[in-house]
Amino acid sequence: MKPITLSLPYPISANRYWQTRVMRSRETKKHLAMTYVSAEAKAYKKHVAQICELAGIKNPICGRIRIAYTLYPHRPLDYAKRMRQHGEHWDDTVQCMDLDNAQKVLLDALKDIAFEDDKWVREISASRAEPDERGARVVVTIWAMPAPSRQPSLLEAM
Repeated sequence: MKPITLSLPYPISANRYWQTRVMRSRETKKHLAMTYVSAEAKAYKKHVAQICELAGIKNPICGRIRIAYTLYPHRPLDYAKRMRQHGEHWDDTVQCMDLDNAQKVLLDALKDIAFEDDKWVREISASRAEPDERGARVVVTIWAMPAPSRQPSLLEAM
């Protein structure tokens, strides 16, 4: 199976993806915390699903997968000034989501769309790129991984 490569919108922050509401139980009078996916997160996942559909993804990959993603932060209007001031490290001055923050949101958004479940992810590679003229985004590549073949034990080999 060929790898799937998608250019997706910049992920929303995990802080905005899940929300928690504390409620008081009428019966026990105890406070209960309920965590749920926000409306913004549902909209992001829906947008990701539309992009996947346009890319021809009809069914999620079942089984083990490998995933790589590159996060492209928004390029600020004063990027040329930053380049002059900071040289080749100018992009370190650009605000960008942490890679691990983006990862959980991205995996959750692709779950049941591009792959069956994130429990099947066996390898992850993440990087942050220099902002460019194409805007803020995340480029994701997903590969199906064959299950490893079982090696016979020493007794079975005899």
